[in-house]
Amino acid sequence: MTTAAESATSLVQSVDWLAIAPPLTAAAVALVVLVADLFVTEARRPLLGYGAVAGLVAALALIIPLHDGDRSTFCLTTGSRACSYTADHFTLVIQALVLGGALLTALLSIGDTRKLPAGEFWFLLLSSAAGAALLPAARDLATLVVALEVASLPAFALVGIKRGDRRSSEAALKFFLSSVTATAVMLLGVSFVYAATGTLHLTDLAGRLGHVDPRLSTLAGAGVALTLVGFAFKTAAAPFHFWVPDTYVGAPLPIAAYLSVVGKAVGFTGLILVTVIAFPAYAEVWGPALAVLAALTMTVGNVAALRQSASRPRSAVRLLAWSSVAQAGYLLVPVAAAAYAGERRIGSTVAYALMYAVVNLGAFAVAALVARTRPGNRLDDYRGLYATRPLAALALAFFLLCLAGLPPGIIGLFAKVTVFSAAVDAGLGWLAVVMAVNVVVALYYYLQWTAALFRAPADGEEAAPAVRHRVPAPLTAAIVLTAAAGVVLSGAPQTVLRFAAVNLF
Repeated sequence: MTTAAESATSLVQSVDWLAIAPPLTAAAVALVVLVADLFVTEARRPLLGYGAVAGLVAALALIIPLHDGDRSTFCLTTGSRACSYTADHFTLVIQALVLGGALLTALLSIGDTRKLPAGEFWFLLLSSAAGAALLPAARDLATLVVALEVASLPAFALVGIKRGDRRSSEAALKFFLSSVTATAVMLLGVSFVYAATGTLHLTDLAGRLGHVDPRLSTLAGAGVALTLVGFAFKTAAAPFHFWVPDTYVGAPLPIAAYLSVVGKAVGFTGLILVTVIAFPAYAEVWGPALAVLAALTMTVGNVAALRQSASRPRSAVRLLAWSSVAQAGYLLVPVAAAAYAGERRIGSTVAYALMYAVVNLGAFAVAALVARTRPGNRLDDYRGLYATRPLAALALAFFLLCLAGLPPGIIGLFAKVTVFSAAVDAGLGWLAVVMAVNVVVALYYYLQWTAALFRAPADGEEAAPAVRHRVPAPLTAAIVLTAAAGVVLSGAPQTVLRFAAVNLF
């Protein structure tokens, strides 16, 4: 017979500190930086940035001891063995992506925070990175929503952190309102799902949603639909993408880079977890819906990117923003395919996301370099860049060709083929055709920008400044790291494409 003392003891569990170390380290360093800001002098403020970089490097290093995966903590001790935190292979890959993206963002920001409140900036960036690293490990809806908001709330402040900049304030407000709406819709959906099933754990939901009381089936279906709509906002899927271009243009350039990679990874990670793990019983609902969203998103993004005027201020950032919307459409394809061909297709999204993260951050890094002499950051400002900064021009050309899927950007080509194959194998031939057409459409604006890098300035157009300005070492390091990673991945694409052939859960 179990005594009361034994029952109480069974409710106490040990915490696997190593499993939670990556997000915990980022959160701890965020607090250290915030407190240190109170004591350092203005001349020593740059040290806060290097401290943030060191913290992100440490968080990345702590993923290495977890490479075997399959570690769980915060598990139920009675009845079901469902856990709230799981460090499996999917978790580790996404954590490496978001922490690596945050690290490159930090490198871009070190030389760009002179007019920003340094302590607050680094605290917000590290806090958002901690939430982004926690989210892929979340295995219940409560932890998932909390992690999503921890990643999102600091991002609102980061977008509007430029004091006295009206454009930045407007971008932050638009981003905030759209995200709050998405969160409200998502929480309503989560509450409906909980009311219908009586559980928040994803693995338990998978079993119970298939056997819901017929009187609650409508409630459960509405909950699933609303939860997916909430995540569609977070992934910038059309028609929920309207906040993207203005937010990217108004935000500091490193934060725009962060949102384009880490923010997108957060949304897609949450979407994958709820669809593949929690809602497989409703695959016939979310599968076709996500396929339509994928087709609409890539089409809207590419058509809008085609319409960008080269002489418009900040048109380079705006083009990258619309390009990121189109790329979100490609990322949605394997998630939709998972409804028809199983969760193994999710690996194609992960492989594509890794490729996209490297080359898109590289493109933003070169944009940050150009913005140091051309603050307008127009597409016209890149004309003839090869004549003044040949290495930067070659790097940007390589990144753009990767995004287009053309040699020598082999990794971009293979990643697109992997996503295309996922659609075909799932029987979504029509979606594969839409994707093929969009890839061809995107070639126009990617190649147009690439060609401009090697052209002479037009008659009457001011040439790019020949005077060399000192480039901060961290910015140079960011460009070199992304270019080197892109070259390595193009030479050994199996490094990331292998994720498309294995089960990550």
